Amino acid sequence: MLIIVIRTLILYGTVIASLRVMGKRQLGELQPSELVVAIMISDLASVPMQDIESPLIWGILPVLTLIVTEVLLSYISLKSRKAREFLTGRPSIVIYNGEIVEEELRRLRFNLNDLMSELRLNNCHDITDVGAAIIETSGKLSVIKKSEANSITVDDLSRTKPKKDGLPCIIVTDGILDKEELRRAGKSEPWLKAELSKHGIKGVDEAFLVSVNAEGKVYIQKKK
Repeated sequence: MLIIVIRTLILYGTVIASLRVMGKRQLGELQPSELVVAIMISDLASVPMQDIESPLIWGILPVLTLIVTEVLLSYISLKSRKAREFLTGRPSIVIYNGEIVEEELRRLRFNLNDLMSELRLNNCHDITDVGAAIIETSGKLSVIKKSEANSITVDDLSRTKPKKDGLPCIIVTDGILDKEELRRAGKSEPWLKAELSKHGIKGVDEAFLVSVNAEGKVYIQKKK
């Protein structure tokens, strides 16, 4: 009996440490690869707990192998955009400027009932009020309302012009240019080079983040 308790506690500690290495995420925010690892870890850890005749290392070694693999893949996806898109996918815009993007709904196999339910959960009851609705890689729906659909604040009253809300264009991430986002922002590569030079950045590869919001304000952060 004591051996079973000790083995269980050792495996419990191993699983907890492994999940801590994977990072702090809620279950609903796990990426597909992370969810697969979490499920496999629970299955692998249960085998030596049920079969006390099998060596404990048979349960610990596969768990450690999965964690090392997950950490390596996370590092690769951090440095490679293609690897990141393969492992986690890309956010999908399903509503833009009050209009449903049917092609994306069909591609994601996401029906209208589910979409309307998610909008209600985001306190949005009218599609025409939606500036953009994005299904994130975690599966959650993010909703950005149009400026006229938001409640008026004290800051809004002090403005001479109403604030524009909308989906920002993320043009550069970690030194990688997204030409689709550049086109969506209505900008060109010469414009981007000029903006970067204002911040003392010689090329796109030296920029950590470049974004343009709905009002045309540019945010630039240089790599450290």
